[in-house]
Order: sequence, then C-alpha cells, then structure tokens
Amino acid sequence: MRYRELGNTGIKVSEIAFGGVEIGMPYALNMSNAKHMMAKDEAIYLLNKSLDSGINFFDTARLYGESEAIMGEAFKYKRDKVILASKCRHFRDSNGFLPEVSQIRSFVNQSINESLEKLNTDYIDVYMLHYADLEILEIDEIKEVFQELIIEGKIRVPGVSVYEQNETKLALEKGFWKVIQLPFNLMDQKHAVHFDKADQLGVGIVVRSVLMRGLLTERSFNLHPELKQVQDHVQQYKQLYSEHMNNLPSLAMKFAASINEVSSVLVGIDKIEFLEEAIKVFDGNYFSDKQLEKAKSLNFPNQSFLNLAQWDKNGWL
Repeated sequence: MRYRELGNTGIKVSEIAFGGVEIGMPYALNMSNAKHMMAKDEAIYLLNKSLDSGINFFDTARLYGESEAIMGEAFKYKRDKVILASKCRHFRDSNGFLPEVSQIRSFVNQSINESLEKLNTDYIDVYMLHYADLEILEIDEIKEVFQELIIEGKIRVPGVSVYEQNETKLALEKGFWKVIQLPFNLMDQKHAVHFDKADQLGVGIVVRSVLMRGLLTERSFNLHPELKQVQDHVQQYKQLYSEHMNNLPSLAMKFAASINEVSSVLVGIDKIEFLEEAIKVFDGNYFSDKQLEKAKSLNFPNQSFLNLAQWDKNGWL
C-alpha cells in the first residue's frame, strides 16, 4: 500500500480510503431496491482485513446507519493504527430548512458526541460537514464551533463534503477547511478546475464516486434506453485499456489515483474480493502523462445530465 500526504495537515493516508456506507446500511446504484447489508461480524472482519492490507483511512458518517458503531467495535483496541473521517448530521431538515443560528452549536456538539460514542474514541481525525452547500458554507458560526472542537481536542482537522464545484471553490476561499471530499471520476471531472488551488493552499482532496455508484463497471454497457448517450460515451473508455487496466473499474480507479493533487480515493468495499481487487489496482502503476491527457479529454460533455438521483427517480437504474 502506498501513502500520500493529506494536504498540509501532517496526516498520511493510504491511497485507498475505505468507504463505510456499505457496511452500515443498504446501498446500491438503484437505492429504491437497496436491501442487502453485511452481517456485523463480516463487516468487522472486512475492516480488520483492510487494515492488515495497509489501508489506514476509513470514512464514515453519522447518517451511515450502523457504520460508525461497527468501525468503533472493529478498531476499539487499534485506534492509533487508523485515521478516522466522519461527518456531521445534515444541517438541512427534510423540508430543506436550516437550524437557527442559536441552535448551531448544540446541533454540531450533539452530532459529534454521538459519533465519538459510536466510534469508541475521544477524537476524530477528519470531521466534515455533510453536504456543505453554499448557504451552509457562509455560516460563520459553523466554522466557530468547529474551531472550538479543535481546541477541545475532539477533532484534528476540519473538512467538508460537497457536490458542486462552486461549493469546492467557496470552501477553498474560506481558508478554514483543510480537507474537501468531492465527486470525481472519468465521466465527471468538473471539480478538477480547483485542484491546483487546493494544492497551493495545502488542502487535502479526497475523491468519491469514482465508480459512480457502480455505473462505471461493465453494467454501463447495458443501460436503460434513456441513458443511451451515457452508454455510448462509456464505450470510448475502452481505448484507454492496457495490460494493467483491462476493465472499466480498474481504469476508473487508476484514473483517480493518477491525479497528483488527490490525497486518497474513496472506494466502497463490502466484500473481501472487492478489497483484494482494489489492493491490486492501487499498485503505483497509473496513467502515463499521455494516457492522463486522453482520459481528461473524455469527460462526459453534458455534465448537467449526470444526475444519478434523478435517474433513479425516473426508473432508469
């Protein structure tokens, strides 16, 4: 396993970040049909096997079902061996409303205290806002309470999880958030315009959705008719295949790992065979400059169409 600096935080993380959503709740490309979830003992075994394989970076969230509790049990006596990242509860309620400013401190403190208890620890290495939109990023009181948590020793590094590139831009401009977790893959490369700035500021970039919730796998060659433009585009990635990248998942993961500004690549793992395959992929043998230039030119042209949540609602997945 290879390791990279997480920006200028002083933390070294494995190139693979273990994505903890799948071990804590049912999760699938078609969320309405997501029913399978690992048994607790199997998940604990998988976490320890991942640690033994060299992965030291584990990502979870307050809203990932039993994920925090399972990680807490797995790493109870191995806390010094792992880098834990978790996320605050969503600030917006089911109607999209934010809490009153006067409630923010108690909201964040309740969320992190729940996480600390579940994770069996007294500190979290990287603690993030979950779905930090532009309005949330503008609330100074959130930054203030996160700063208090750093002083109290409950978190080492503050971060944000975002969706849109303008959110990444604003998070960087704020100058406080030291880690940004964002979606990035062969199809959707729009956040890359901010990678140089993040590197200059020493902000660690953790990328997720590298397989687009399983879309960038062989199933992309047999999609719903309404997604024909996506299926046709995915066919183009075959021209990037080589001896070390002869299938779509390995190509997609190696592409993300080839970006110098990326500190770690979040990979959802819920089977031993997925872990073993990921370990093989992250071997340091990544894209050449020429391959990387070609891959960057093959991002999906109609970015606004890439909305998996809407596709799911439409019944296309």
